Amino acid sequence: MSRVIEIHDIVKNYQVGSVIVRALRSVSVNIEKNEYVAIMGPSGSGKSTLMNLLGCLDTPTSGTYILNNIDVSKMEDDFLAEIRNKEIGFVFQTFNLLPRYTALENVTLPLIYAGIQKVEREKMAIRTMEQVGLADRMTHKPNELSGGQRQRVAIARALVNNPSIILADEPTGNLDSKTSIDIMGLLDVIHKNGNTVIVVTHEEDIAKHAARIIKLFDGEVSQDYKNEKYIGT
Repeated sequence: MSRVIEIHDIVKNYQVGSVIVRALRSVSVNIEKNEYVAIMGPSGSGKSTLMNLLGCLDTPTSGTYILNNIDVSKMEDDFLAEIRNKEIGFVFQTFNLLPRYTALENVTLPLIYAGIQKVEREKMAIRTMEQVGLADRMTHKPNELSGGQRQRVAIARALVNNPSIILADEPTGNLDSKTSIDIMGLLDVIHKNGNTVIVVTHEEDIAKHAARIIKLFDGEVSQDYKNEKYIGT
């Protein structure tokens, strides 16, 4: 396998008033292409900080982050934004869809930032909408869709650029249990199709879909193991 993520001795400190909060303390993790990983930990463990770093939404205080052979540890914001749009597909708990845009328009957004021509980006977006089972919902706006359908739109938007990583932050946090099962089933299929999937969650039922579980505690990796109860595809 080829390695998608290499992080070495990552430290992240925040200044809160006169106090320095040590959010991550010398974290080192490697993730291979097409792995399915769950990152877990209690509140304050550093999992959100790690997700922000993996997603190029933030940079470490010290240490190295290599994403697809590119050192992104000390990149300026403009370069980080470019890498983020090309390499990472985000799926958020709150969907983060634009309310005035149709489902299809929401899915095309990353392609606009990538500079892809209108005809081509519409083709790509339609194909991805079909992939997540929303061929009949393309002209609907978010308020005309159920929670599960909105999350499928968000997943299509994450997939449309063919990124190196799908990074899902509590992807079922706002969904009922039946819809959660449907969404996790869709992520299982996406992984089976060759995508690297990283899910940040505090729920054991969600983590069961991942083949590997990384647990954080007090800003350090406390456990990193193969999931024997793996129920993904």
